[in-house]
Amino acid sequence: MSDSSKISGSGKAARTAGRRRRLSAALRENLKRRKAQAKGRVAVGTADAGAIHIDSEPPAEPHDSAGFADDKPNR
Repeated sequence: MSDSSKISGSGKAARTAGRRRRLSAALRENLKRRKAQAKGRVAVGTADAGAIHIDSEPPAEPHDSAGFADDKPNR
């Protein structure tokens, strides 16, 4: 084995290690962001849970844009 193959091999190992560090950091940041979003959704959900919306509209009837409603029974 020549010395040049050892040098290129160590460069590849360094690139691989650098990539792993970058991916790990990106995954940690993504997890932090997703946790913050989930906490925000829970906070909004609990605030709205006790509120009564008198002026809110009733749920809309399901639409049949594809024309399949007659073929399938309602559940």
